[in-house]
Amino acid sequence: MQFSLFYFDGDGSTAGPGHYRLLIDSARFADDNGFTAVWTPERHFHAFGGLYPNPALTSAALAMVTRHVQLRAGSAVLPLQHPVRIAEDWSVVDNLSNGRAAIAVASGWTMDEFILSREPHGARKGVMWRNVDAIQRLWRGEAVEFEDATGRVVECRTLPRPIQPELPVWVTCTSIETFLEAGRRGAHVLTSLLGETLDQVAVKIARYREALRQHGHDPATRTVSMMIHTFLGPELARVKDDVRQPFCAYLKTHYGLLENLAKGMGLEIRLDDFSNDDLDSLLEFGVEGFMQGRSLIGTPQSCLPFVQSLQAAGVDEVCALIDFLQDHDAVMGSLPYLNALKTLADRTAAAVGPTTDVTAG
Repeated sequence: MQFSLFYFDGDGSTAGPGHYRLLIDSARFADDNGFTAVWTPERHFHAFGGLYPNPALTSAALAMVTRHVQLRAGSAVLPLQHPVRIAEDWSVVDNLSNGRAAIAVASGWTMDEFILSREPHGARKGVMWRNVDAIQRLWRGEAVEFEDATGRVVECRTLPRPIQPELPVWVTCTSIETFLEAGRRGAHVLTSLLGETLDQVAVKIARYREALRQHGHDPATRTVSMMIHTFLGPELARVKDDVRQPFCAYLKTHYGLLENLAKGMGLEIRLDDFSNDDLDSLLEFGVEGFMQGRSLIGTPQSCLPFVQSLQAAGVDEVCALIDFLQDHDAVMGSLPYLNALKTLADRTAAAVGPTTDVTAG
């Protein structure tokens, strides 16, 4: 099992120094301790996540303070940007990092984001797939034709030339249709457990692997990466106490996430119909459920069985989402325990026997 760090929720609503201290310090930790990658997202118009409007910028900064980890967008929202912009920016990251750039791509979520797009929100899936193709062609040095505002066709080749001959691409997947299309194209997959159980996602992973085989791609060279909320420590009860209230506050800022959790528990609800007291009660219930079977919240020993379940489900990489807890010292203090889980998972797998080597890129 590979382990990476994933960032999603840095608060960008206030001015002041030190906002990116956790990102820089934890990326250095990952680099020094054999983690696979560091993922930064593209988020717009929301306080939580507001530190991350452009993953190419954050990855360029991380290229200067790391030597080994792959630097990934998690995810680049392709309908919001021109393919030339993506190819150019990530080629800069590739050069700065000596060939460590990679991206996950997404089609977008909220309507508000699409003030940045020339295409309507309803066309976002098709735009994403079209732009993936254009970005890969530009990355290889091919000429790609685009229209300007007057309809004039311009043939473009982007610079600078990247280090890697191919840009490693993940597709952010939730629906079975997206999993299957990622398999048809031979892309890696980034997914999560935000709205489903592991058993439900495992079925989609199996279908994805079959689609890879059907279209001539070797599943052993494709990575399924799963974002998992993560916080580890020395004692299970203490970890739960440390996380419960911050995680409740985190979920309260993400009503869509909370509604998905409720649906996952068999509750069809609209949160606008709830009072604040009702929401607090639901949050307490939801967080306790989330800690069991949807997260890596606990000790290295208590979390190992879930890592093994992820691997049995076809997951190759744990993307540990660490910044839902807005406390630099607490998160940094938890990382040695995450590293211990990584070591424990390696030793356990080695004791069981050899596994298929899965490479990214």
